[in-house]
Amino acid sequence: MPFHPQIAPEIFALRPDFAALSIHAEHVRNGPSDTHSAEWLGNACRELDAAPWAEAHLASWRDAYRAFGAKPQRTPCSAEALRKRAQRDGSLPAINAVVDLYNALSVRYALPVGGEDVVTYAGSPRLIRASGNEPFETVSEGAPKVETAEQGEVVWCDARGVTCRRWNWRQGIRTRITEHSTEMWFVLERLDPMPIDALHEAGEQLIAGLRRICPDVRTTQLYLAEARQISA
Repeated sequence: MPFHPQIAPEIFALRPDFAALSIHAEHVRNGPSDTHSAEWLGNACRELDAAPWAEAHLASWRDAYRAFGAKPQRTPCSAEALRKRAQRDGSLPAINAVVDLYNALSVRYALPVGGEDVVTYAGSPRLIRASGNEPFETVSEGAPKVETAEQGEVVWCDARGVTCRRWNWRQGIRTRITEHSTEMWFVLERLDPMPIDALHEAGEQLIAGLRRICPDVRTTQLYLAEARQISA
């Protein structure tokens, strides 16, 4: 079944250079972290400075966060948070095979990468600026909690509520990929100066990793940019 994310015009008004690669994966057989996923995570930590655009790309994300009122020093984008953890600890936490794969690619490319369980979605995802009424299901001190997005905040959401706050800062608990997930959606998000070719390269690496985990996986790609939506 097609899964078509939508990006609201106000996002491109905020950052005309924003582009994303959407990858819908079906017939996935996920599993626990293993030697392959440990290798992906280890290699990513050793390649922290491999991308020449890495620091400038993360700086662009800080600017994007400030533009909608967030404080990136307190709530950094997902790629920067992972990078800081890798720098501090020399390693990244193992979650499950698929999450390890996209976390490794996020660090390697200094690129925010999100992974979601499609079965848990109410309709397709939308990237919008919040009205201030959208609920966000999370956990606080080990207990379920429902927060509300701030007015003007950039969020991914579906018909039920916010699935990721502050663009790509924190994912909600409802849509997380688990070892039992079989249909998944990934979004790779870039700003200038990261090359578009590098975005597509990261997408191909993600698909290659998914095929290593599950050779029978079926994937569909959609390139999302201002006035452009191209399927592959």
